[in-house]
Amino acid sequence: MAETTEETAFEQLVEELQGLVAKLEAGNLPLDESLRLYERGVVLTRQANDRLEGAERKIEVLQKSLSEAAP
Repeated sequence: MAETTEETAFEQLVEELQGLVAKLEAGNLPLDESLRLYERGVVLTRQANDRLEGAERKIEVLQKSLSEAAP
C-alpha cells in the first residue's frame, strides 16, 4: 500500500478504504493481516475526515466573506 501524504486526494483515500473494506469483508485473511488492514483503514479514515473538515472550514470562510460583501 502506498504511504499517504498531505497531497493525497480525498478520492484516493476513499478508493483505498473501499479496497480495504472489500478485502476485510471477504473474510479469508489471517488475523494478523486483518488487523494490519484495519489499522490502515483507521489512518485513512482520519485523513479523509481531516480533508472533509478542511473543506468545510473553507466553505464557511467563503460563505462568511460573501455575506459580509452583500449589500
